[in-house]
Amino acid sequence: MGASTIFSCSIVPVLAIFVPSRIINCVILPPLITGRFVRRDNRFRVTVEIDGHPIAAHLPNSGRLVELLTPGRPCWLAEFDNPRRKTRFDLKLVRYAGVLISVDARLPNSLCAEALTAGRLEPFVGYSDVEREVRLGGSRLDFRLTGPGDVCWMEVKSVTLVERGVARFPDAPTARGTRHVEEVTAAVRRGERAAIVFVIQRPDAVRFSPHDQADPVFSAALRDAAWAGVSVYAWTCRVSRRAIAITEQVPVELP
Repeated sequence: MGASTIFSCSIVPVLAIFVPSRIINCVILPPLITGRFVRRDNRFRVTVEIDGHPIAAHLPNSGRLVELLTPGRPCWLAEFDNPRRKTRFDLKLVRYAGVLISVDARLPNSLCAEALTAGRLEPFVGYSDVEREVRLGGSRLDFRLTGPGDVCWMEVKSVTLVERGVARFPDAPTARGTRHVEEVTAAVRRGERAAIVFVIQRPDAVRFSPHDQADPVFSAALRDAAWAGVSVYAWTCRVSRRAIAITEQVPVELP
């Protein structure tokens, strides 16, 4: 395994450690039902068509997803027999331009948690204690990793937007995301380690860059974080109707 420093412009160094294309961690999906997307009713509820019938489903993603959630788009859903749920279904996958994409923003945390615990996420090997949802300042961050004499704060972001091979985040303004970035930046300035991990829930990205047009404030905060010493990483996923796997690390560019 080699290490290389990538310069996206003359003043912004981004350290990227690459690993061969392989399955780092995999989450098995429940049996999925085929449908077609009809409309988005609100932030977390959509209508889909299953066997010709309109059905309400939960959308586990607060992003805009405007390029993915279009009428008639093939989609796949998981069914749950739980009387406490408002809907019986979760929207899990959509097909866009021949590519299967996971729209479940909860999955990246599960993928990373298992990979961290098993020591399979290369930049974080050596941390023996993995804690989830730990308070830092005014926020709850996804992970606090503890090893011999070292603590690393880690925030994970789900990415579904890819434009001409470039994964972009966010696809809409995210004050919460900006706050998380600012919290980990402050931790690094206090002498702790911190990282932001972008999990691209599709296989067709060759690099990652923040989406300046969607949220210039978040993008500026991410660049400031990198300057301060926050590590920024991105991985793509292999997506099928049976499973989703973190597979390949891609360069992060912060022009």
